[in-house]
Amino acid sequence: MKKVITYGTYDLLHYGHINLLRRAKEQGDYLIVALSTDEFNWNMKQKKCYFTYEQRKQLLEAIRYVDLVIPEENWEQKIDNVKEFKVDTFVMGDDWNGKFDFLKDYCEVVYLPRTPEISTTQIKNDLSV
Repeated sequence: MKKVITYGTYDLLHYGHINLLRRAKEQGDYLIVALSTDEFNWNMKQKKCYFTYEQRKQLLEAIRYVDLVIPEENWEQKIDNVKEFKVDTFVMGDDWNGKFDFLKDYCEVVYLPRTPEISTTQIKNDLSV
């Protein structure tokens, strides 16, 4: 079984997220999503989420492409996650291009194109107008 992992916040879930998850799942048989915790988002990314970690986790678990949701609690856990879950492929959106190449010593690293016309930031900006 080929395992794939991706990371993200997935707040205000939208069709761009679904496109990424579908294409990530196409890279293998089992998709793990490391979901940023509320504390990690606030303390390390200075992001305040609309939905709590538990709510975002429920949404992700309801998506047919997602097999397992685990917490992302820090930037440094990626190598440990790849080893622990015996991951074959690490997938991120191409806005992170090159940032995770250090994982190539442990697994394949794939950067997928984002859905260009949608983002959580765009949704938040559009709603505040």
